[in-house]
Formats: sequence, structure tokens, C-alpha cells
Amino acid sequence: MDAADAAHAAFDPWSPEFVADPYPVYERLRATGRAHWYAPTRQWLIPHYEDVSALLRDRRLGRTYTHRFSHEEFGRPAPDPAHEPFHTLNDHGLLDLEGADHSRIRRLVSKAFTPRTVERLAPTVRRLAAGLVADLVAAGGGDLQAAVAEPLPVAVIAEMLGIPEEDEERARLRPWSADICGMFELNPSEETARRAVRASIEFSDYLRELIARRRVDPGEDLISGLLGVTELTEQEMISTCVLLLNAGHEATVNTTVNGWWTLFRHGVRPDVDPGKLSTAVEELLRYDTPLQMFERWVLDDIELGGVVIPRGSEVALLFGSANRDPARFGPSADALDLTRADNPHITFGAGIHYCLGAPLARLELTAVFAELLRQAPGLRLAAEPVRKPGYVIRGFEELLVEV
Repeated sequence: MDAADAAHAAFDPWSPEFVADPYPVYERLRATGRAHWYAPTRQWLIPHYEDVSALLRDRRLGRTYTHRFSHEEFGRPAPDPAHEPFHTLNDHGLLDLEGADHSRIRRLVSKAFTPRTVERLAPTVRRLAAGLVADLVAAGGGDLQAAVAEPLPVAVIAEMLGIPEEDEERARLRPWSADICGMFELNPSEETARRAVRASIEFSDYLRELIARRRVDPGEDLISGLLGVTELTEQEMISTCVLLLNAGHEATVNTTVNGWWTLFRHGVRPDVDPGKLSTAVEELLRYDTPLQMFERWVLDDIELGGVVIPRGSEVALLFGSANRDPARFGPSADALDLTRADNPHITFGAGIHYCLGAPLARLELTAVFAELLRQAPGLRLAAEPVRKPGYVIRGFEELLVEV
């Protein structure tokens, strides 16, 4: 077995050992090529920063192919009809749209994430973060994920969408999101698909009912604002709201928890000075990337390092590997450097699918880290955490801490 074959064999996204620390395998993949065929998922693995960054911007690739080809023309089977509610919800969302539809919806939704809009949210975000951390401190500790990391971004997105606090469905937002996001893992099981379908139906039904309420009694929220946009269908509005929740909190939740785990392991703390804390947050986003992989369909043949990847293929862009590539981040790429100034990580993507909510995620992360550092300077790990089994979305089951 040569070095490339050995690297392929070591890439095992269903192995707990690999999921716990995939970075040594990424190093081997980078050392042995620019494009690696991975038979278990029938994808080309792309591990280098320069290639991942370029392909995210390359219009010969797409999140979907149905704007140009039928399933038959593209050589792919049609989705399982039993999964239709999930695909209807997912396929009408901004993340999986291409072409004119993507441009149209992104233009409409981007108004909710302008720097001015996000800055207006800052006092609310800081107030929520301060309250959640105060409760954790008063309790002497607990699960940092359940007590702080999850409630903050979910509450912010719920406020933006105008989901009333008294609606019992508000407590189901995070579980619904988790079940839907399960379909973004590699080769999801049929049970994962069933949970995603059920969550898609329940979440869509709730939003449809909430939209009907807002038609009668509009407010200052995003849903009420979108109702005045004639270019949006109701399904596009529902899919957009679900995407905003899913994409709007996953990075914040997992960067908070992965970040604190990283700080505990290294025995360091960021400086609470706002500028220095912001720099440290960017490094935590790079160092242990919350979304390890992003997939693209090849719409026209591409060539990478002498390898022709034909139309109809799927590439797996390894964000986690790209963010540790010494060719871009220098010899200290595998080191945690909370003062790293030159840090063009691709955690939020690039190109037309660059994360709209990145400014909001950064606001939430700096707010929650600032409050934890201020209110709980002696925060420490209470138990060894257990990683979630998924590879693509990198996180923990819980992170128990003591104050």
C-alpha cells in the first residue's frame, strides 16, 4: 500500500477515533495529492486550501445540478419519494439554490443581515449572553452547550423570525434543526432520513401557520417583512426561515463548545480586550472547524493536479483540512495561536454561497466568550466530553463545566 492508499484508508468518517482528531489524516491527504477518489461515498476529497477556496468560487460546480440537468441527464438517481418533504424544504432554500433563483432570494434575504441590522441586534445579543452565563454561574456550572451555547443563537434567530416566546414550538426549534441537519452527514441512515422527514413536515406546518398569523397581524419581524415581497413563494419563505435557523446557529453552537474544549486542552484564555477577543474567535473558528466538509456537484469537467474530475461527480471540499494547510497558514498551521493576524479561514465558505449570517455568528461568539471570561474566569472542565458521532458537523454531546 503506497502513501496515497494509506491516507485513503485512514480517512474514515464513521470511526470515532478519526472523528475525534481528523487532522493527522488531513495532513497525509495533502501530502499525497490534490484530489483523492473516496469509494465509500463516491466523492473526490479535496484537502488543499488553495483548491477548496478556488472551487467554492468556480461556477463549473454547484450545490445542485437540477437548474441545468435532469437526474437522468446527470447520471444520478431521483431522490427517494419517501424523503420528499425533506427535499422540498431543502431544495427551495438559499443554500441549495443556484442561478437566478439563488440571486433573487439572496438579494431579498441579505437585507436582514446588513452590518447596520446586525449592529442593531448587538445589545439584544449581549443581554441574552450575559443572562445565560449568569444563570450558569449561579448554578455553579453545568452543560455549557445546553445552558449557553444552544439557547443564545436559537433565541436570536427566533426573535428575528418573530417566533413568539409563548409558542410551545419554540422549544422544538433546536431538535427540529438537529434532525434536519442529520441528512447532511455522509451516507445518512434510513432512520436519520425518517427523523429528517418528520422534522421537515412539523417545522413547515408550524411556519405555515405562523405565516398565516402574520398575514393578519404583521409585526416588525423578518417573516412579516418577507410577506411584503411578492417575488417569494410561500415555500421559498418557509425554506428560507428553516435555513436561517439551521445555518444561523450551528456554527455558533459548535464553535462555542469546540472552542472552549480547545482552550481547556491548551490551558489558555483569550484576552478580553474586544479587538484581541475578536482575533481569538477567528482562530478558534479556523483551528477546529465546525463544518468539516462541504459538498459540490461538478457541472462541467474540471482538472485538478493532473486529475480530470468529470461532470456528474461530487467533490467533498475538506474545510477542516484547508484551514490547517501550511501552504496558506505557514508552519504553525497546526498550532493554536489566539493572536494570529493573517487568518483568511474559509469556515464560512466563499463565493456566492458565502454564509449570510457570518456577521451575526461573529457577534454572538464574541458576546458569549466575553461574558464567560468576565463572569466565570475560573471556568474549568468537569468531565471528559463525548463527541457526537457525525463527521461533517463537528460537535460534542455536551460539555460539562464547573465555575
